[in-house]
Amino acid sequence: MLPSLRTALLICAALGASSVTPALAGQSDEPLIPAASATLPTITVPQLLDPDAEPVLSEPDADVTPAEPETVEAQPVIPTGDLSAMVAQLRSADPGSRELECLATGIYFESKSEPLAGQLAVGKVIANRANSGGRFPSSYCGVLFQRGQFSFVRGRSLPSVPRSSRQWQTAVAIAKIVDMGLKESVVGNALFFHARYVSPGWRLKRVAAVGNHVFYR
Repeated sequence: MLPSLRTALLICAALGASSVTPALAGQSDEPLIPAASATLPTITVPQLLDPDAEPVLSEPDADVTPAEPETVEAQPVIPTGDLSAMVAQLRSADPGSRELECLATGIYFESKSEPLAGQLAVGKVIANRANSGGRFPSSYCGVLFQRGQFSFVRGRSLPSVPRSSRQWQTAVAIAKIVDMGLKESVVGNALFFHARYVSPGWRLKRVAAVGNHVFYR
C-alpha cells in the first residue's frame, strides 16, 4: 500500500513540473543558420535621377504664390516749389552720371557765388542748349565742350572741383533739379547769358536778369 502511494505521488510531481517549465525564447523547429553563411536582406532603392535623361522640373503649385523679393525704392523728390528745400534734399558730392557732372560743373564755375535762383538760371541755359534741336550739341557735356562757349573749359576734360565743398554739392542739387524739371526758371527758354559787368552788344532778345547775369534768347 505504501509503495503504491509513494509511486503515485512521484508521478504527480513529475507531471506538475513539466507543465510549469517555461518555454525557451525564440525556440523554433527550423534549423539554425551559421552566422558566417547568413546574408542581409536586399533593400530596393528607387532610382531618383536617370543619368542619361533630361532633368524634369516639377510644376509649381498653382495655389502657391511665390514671394517677391523686397526692393528698397529711392525716396522720391517732392517738387514743393521751394527751391531751397529741394536743394537741401538733393545736395550731394556725387552727381551720379557723367552728364549730370557736366551740368553741375557748368553751374559751379559760372554761378557758384550766385543765389539759388541765379544758379538755376545758368543750369537752365545749359539744358536749353542741349534740347535746342541741333543748334547746339545735344548733351550737357557737348554744350560745355563746344569751342569758345565757356571760359573755364580747357581741352576735353572737366576742371577739378572740391567735391566736399558746400558750393559743389549745391551745384549738384541744382543740376538734378534742372535735369528732372522740378523747378521752372524766370529765364524760360534763354540760350545765352553774360555777367552784368560786361556789355557784349549782342543783338538778341533780353529775357531776364538774375543775380549777376543777364539772359538772352
